Amino acid sequence: MIRINKMLSCAGADRLQQGMRGAWGKSYGKVCRVSIGDPLISVRVKAQNVPVAQLAFKKASRKFPGRQKIFISRKWGFTQFTREKFQGEMAKGKVEVVGLYAREKVSKGPLDRLKIFQN
Repeated sequence: MIRINKMLSCAGADRLQQGMRGAWGKSYGKVCRVSIGDPLISVRVKAQNVPVAQLAFKKASRKFPGRQKIFISRKWGFTQFTREKFQGEMAKGKVEVVGLYAREKVSKGPLDRLKIFQN
């Protein structure tokens, strides 16, 4: 949050303000600090909608200062798996979907979590 300490700059303003005493200020706007290479926006779309999303990002990149790069990830959604690995592991039953994310099923731990004992 950016804040501004409004001050008068006309003649006689010295009697109306206290300078920097208690100068917390009023909220003026919001900003975000990012480093080079940090993702600004990420979106999940179906494979047939990738060109539409690319066009939308190209138009939106003009609203941000500097050069923007559009990157198409090889990952499946917001998971850590690649597309090929996710589909292969899902077919084998080694991946469980948890909301928007996915994780590998554990083969260690308490017996009640293992699939072979759940009949």
